[in-house]
Amino acid sequence: MAENTTANRQHLYLVDGSAYIFRAYHRLPPLTDPEGTPVGAVYGYTTMLWKLADDLDKADGPTHLAVVLDKSSHSFRNEIYDQYKANRPDPPEDLVPQFPLIRDATRAFSLPLIEEPDVEADDMIASYARAAQEKGWHVTIVSSDKDLMQLVGEKGGAKIDMLDTMKGARIYIEEVEEKFGVPPEKVGDVLALMGDSVDNIPGIFGVGPKTASKLIAEHGDLTAALDSADEMKKSKLKERLLEHRGDAELSRVLVTLKEDCGLPIDIEDMALDGVPLEPLAAFLEKHGFTSLLRRLGAGSGSPDRPNNLNPAKAENKGADASAEGSRQPPPDFPAIDRSAYETVQTREALDAWIERAFAARRIAVDTETSSLDAMQAELVGISLATGPNAACYIPLGHGGTDMFAEKPQQLDRAEALAALAPLFTSDAVLKVFQNGKYDLNVLARYGANVTPIDDTMIISFALDAGRSLDGIGGGHGMDELSQRHLGHTPIPFKEVCGTGKKQIPFGEVPLDKATEYAAEDADVTWRLHKLLKPRLAVEGGTTVYERVDRPLIPVVAQMERHGIKVDRARLSRLSEEFATETGKLEKQIHEIAGEEFTIGSPKQLGDILFDKLGYKGGRKGKSGQFSTDQAILERLSGEGAAIADKVLEWRQLSKLRSTYTEALQAAINPGTGRVHTSYSLVGAQTGRLSSTDPNLQNIPIRTPIGRQIREAFVPEDGNVLLAADYSQIELRLAAHMADVPELREAFEHGEDIHARTAKEMYGEVDRDTRAKAKTINFAILYGISRWGLAGRLGVEPDEAQEVIDTYFKRFPGIQSYIHETLETVRERGYSETLFGRKTWFPRINSKNQAERQGSERAAINAPIQGTSADIIKRAMVRMMPALEQAGLGDVKMLLQVHDELVFELPKDCVEAASPIIEQVMASAAQPAVKLDVPLGIEIGTGMSWDAAH
Repeated sequence: MAENTTANRQHLYLVDGSAYIFRAYHRLPPLTDPEGTPVGAVYGYTTMLWKLADDLDKADGPTHLAVVLDKSSHSFRNEIYDQYKANRPDPPEDLVPQFPLIRDATRAFSLPLIEEPDVEADDMIASYARAAQEKGWHVTIVSSDKDLMQLVGEKGGAKIDMLDTMKGARIYIEEVEEKFGVPPEKVGDVLALMGDSVDNIPGIFGVGPKTASKLIAEHGDLTAALDSADEMKKSKLKERLLEHRGDAELSRVLVTLKEDCGLPIDIEDMALDGVPLEPLAAFLEKHGFTSLLRRLGAGSGSPDRPNNLNPAKAENKGADASAEGSRQPPPDFPAIDRSAYETVQTREALDAWIERAFAARRIAVDTETSSLDAMQAELVGISLATGPNAACYIPLGHGGTDMFAEKPQQLDRAEALAALAPLFTSDAVLKVFQNGKYDLNVLARYGANVTPIDDTMIISFALDAGRSLDGIGGGHGMDELSQRHLGHTPIPFKEVCGTGKKQIPFGEVPLDKATEYAAEDADVTWRLHKLLKPRLAVEGGTTVYERVDRPLIPVVAQMERHGIKVDRARLSRLSEEFATETGKLEKQIHEIAGEEFTIGSPKQLGDILFDKLGYKGGRKGKSGQFSTDQAILERLSGEGAAIADKVLEWRQLSKLRSTYTEALQAAINPGTGRVHTSYSLVGAQTGRLSSTDPNLQNIPIRTPIGRQIREAFVPEDGNVLLAADYSQIELRLAAHMADVPELREAFEHGEDIHARTAKEMYGEVDRDTRAKAKTINFAILYGISRWGLAGRLGVEPDEAQEVIDTYFKRFPGIQSYIHETLETVRERGYSETLFGRKTWFPRINSKNQAERQGSERAAINAPIQGTSADIIKRAMVRMMPALEQAGLGDVKMLLQVHDELVFELPKDCVEAASPIIEQVMASAAQPAVKLDVPLGIEIGTGMSWDAAH
């Protein structure tokens, strides 16, 4: 037999079809075909298989491929251990009839299908993988199953790796070691120690992944790890290793893959010869997959990329919630060709690209930097793209950090930015970014302004917030968008820079690799923009994108650059005070418990509360330990358990210390002396901004401790902070959107809305009834259940239901709003704000009760919360132009926290700025939306954020 060299080496792909089935089922809503047969999982499986076939139709694709399924639930492992997989529930009722259709789908693609009775799919995959490797073939297992990671590795130059299509990630030896802490051949030993509750593999109770990995890494294998127990000091771990040794040894047998199964189909017969159109077309037509059929009809011998799929006919309510929304066929892009990218190292080459950009009128832009912190990152290079494969990379900061290190030929950074400035500021050329806020901040620090801009991440969010598409997920990052819409996986960052201790800065990446990576980002961004931007007009997303989201990008970027000053000394004192107080609480908790234990350990705390102290109502999770979450502790506190009060207080102080008093000090920028949070415009499904690094939106507002933290946020000398807050904006919007005359009248006359509700509900207003009314007002708008409201009010569920019924009788508009909102979302799959922002709910028609009810609660509130978010965003966009027009350019907008805006301004500007800020916020909905209730604004100023309230 001729040697299988690298040049002609065969490559077998083995698809774990069972994993595809369940992923498809759980990611798509219930769909039926023209005959009424459930086909949601079938559709999802078909699109995932289609996408896989297209992704792999590249130079590095397979020469052979087969799909492997489980034929039955019984295997030799059941003979060894009768409890193997005994805990697995039966498949959902509507999934069972889809199993044969999934087999039909595989055959429709003319792909080999392997399923053997009494043999698990993992064992068939292992047997085929080893057989192919013995023949000198490369093998890729399309799965993320941890059991299959035991097979990863190389033998005689033939490699076995894995492909996780959900993450678009390759899994090889390094990834396995990163996950398990041991090489692939030792994974089975780790699995034997930790067990698997899904397959009911016992393992050793109490030994988790970290402990298991550490034991195997230290001792080499399972037997040695178990033997080491004899030499250990007395501990729970020692007891468990000795007591449950037999369970671990049994588990090792159960997790070992069988690699010598009979092979029902010869490997050579799995050769890929394209996908014949006729059987696939017949299958798609039979089951009503009309959009796929149209895509197939546009092809010429093999399926085209499966983006923009519409999974069901119009009568399938909610189906579009998980389908790609575009009704237009995508542009016919050529495949990504990284060899076409150019490295720009001379002024002449840069000038030529600038000329091309002006001629193109639209250009994608991306920056490469030294870190993810836009306020400290150094600009390493800029990439541009004027069309598919028409992309370049301009290195500006490559070479070693050592001053004597050799640096490649590259343009001077200042010279290059000066040359690019006319392009970056030209109104005649649209600059397209992906997550452009980051790039704008980096460039601004080098004096470069960029306008006008578009952002593919924000466009995607305006179109698909909440969607889960093509089995890839609903995120809006470039890699996800590229996989979903272009069927292309960009080069991972770790492939060019490495990981862990071996990771190098991007500025040290060789220019050829840097160009492929960076220019590809610009190329992909250009393609995504060409694909997504037209959908805005088709799907009604233009208004919210153009009037709310796009103009907000530079505004938020500027806020991030401004940052806010914090008093380091005060934070340090607070941190010390919190540490002292947590120390006192620890002693008090230990005294109540009668022993010392780790309070931060849920396992140890649960044992103390329910085993030792004997409190009732403890419940154990799948891990076998008691739950000690917030709700449990609050319940125990309500029952008079002093230890629960102390633990709750200890947890709050510990969290505030780590999250704020310590983290805020570490977050102070050494160059500016201020804290620069990062806002995400796509972080919350309803459109609200979210804040990270550090998160400034979760500081407790009304607690004394939270106020102490806010006191550390201060202005510069001569300035003050001003806080402008929308008063009860969501209740006001509810009064308008649900058309509730009683609430509208109360707001119009400036009444206390919670007092008005208390009067309507209880006939009298006092401190107690007002507090209850406040709870009810907000809870009802969040679609709370009788059980949830019972917990908040401290009453029985039946009494809570009476409260809800009474509320609906007093305010029938609220009940009508909830009913109509849910019916609309069930029908269309999405909710809408008053400004047209869509939020998708793929699970609104799920047969899983928890999923469905969770979606219903979110759907009730999304139009109100989303409209509130849109209004404050519109206010932010209008704010600085209004202040500058009034000659108040010294006023800086620093923070947006929920319904509040925080400004820093000179003391002598407060009187002039306050009415302008109030007017902009109060009129932010107009003229697009005229509200029936006024928007109330509360403004305060002070020498700290807390004092401004």
